[in-house]
Amino acid sequence: MDGLKERLLTEASEVGFIDCRVCRPDAVPEVPDRLQAFVASGYHGQMTWMEERMHWRGNPAALWPEARSVILLAESYTPSHDPLAVLEKPELGAISVYAQGRDYHDVVKKRLKRLARWLMAEAAALDPQVKVFVDTAPVPEKALGQASGLGWQGKHTNLVSRTWGNWAFIGSIFTTIDLAPDAAEIDHCGSCRACLDICPTDAFPAPYQLDARRCISYLTIEHKGPIPEKLRPLMGNRIYGCDDCLAICPWNKFAVTARDIRLSSRPELVAPKLAELARLDDAAFRTLFSGSAVKRIGRERFVRNVLYAIGNSADLSLRPVAADLTSDPDPTVSDAAGWALAQLSD
Repeated sequence: MDGLKERLLTEASEVGFIDCRVCRPDAVPEVPDRLQAFVASGYHGQMTWMEERMHWRGNPAALWPEARSVILLAESYTPSHDPLAVLEKPELGAISVYAQGRDYHDVVKKRLKRLARWLMAEAAALDPQVKVFVDTAPVPEKALGQASGLGWQGKHTNLVSRTWGNWAFIGSIFTTIDLAPDAAEIDHCGSCRACLDICPTDAFPAPYQLDARRCISYLTIEHKGPIPEKLRPLMGNRIYGCDDCLAICPWNKFAVTARDIRLSSRPELVAPKLAELARLDDAAFRTLFSGSAVKRIGRERFVRNVLYAIGNSADLSLRPVAADLTSDPDPTVSDAAGWALAQLSD
């Protein structure tokens, strides 16, 4: 259909996306081998779903064989503050920027559905079908993003763009419409290794490789149970996710301001006090993080993270807070409290 893709790009911008590109579902033939090597090395840790859905994640064309095009879209969540500044204040907690606002799954998916509905109406004569995804299905968004020209997978394995840096959520629309694909992006990291050198836990075995078992984002969000003791001191005051490798990327000089106010940081989540967070019961936790991605890990895992941060704080005034939680009914929380108390011993 003449001009459909051009109109799609215009509509994507009007809907609120900062970038829109297209590729074929079979444009990432390298993914299966990379995924197999990742899982074989054990780098996925407790994320068994990666192994169980490897066939689909490794081959987007198998996820929906009828699809002819994948539309990749970027949604900015660039912070208005320096996300690394809180790391210098050990009595406060560092929450990853993406989780300081509204849960991106809700925000981005609604925008994707809006664009998909427009596409179906615009190309009604083709009787199109669409499926939308945003980090909730076995879709290799970052690989597809590079294949579509949206950006390239940097040495920290996240998608980077020369026009909007790396502060962006990636969503996709699979469709039966045959759209002209864009040229793939090439690597522009050069000799830079800032993201590798700043990692507090040395989670990158090599450039472009991530061992999730050492990644603070994985440890604070996906890992269940006690975190290995050797890694706890390296976590500092990071209590949900880690932005170090993203924040240090020099391509962020081109970062685009977030368009949706719902993705802006809530002031109370930018640098919350550890003492207050540790005292949250389940109801208070759910209230504070209502609408936030943090809510999905639950109170116990979150307070576990807070207690590790308390143990790393060197703030003796936090000893009573840790002591109060040594008898918490959750064994992981009580273990973390005991560890924190030991770290704060005179």
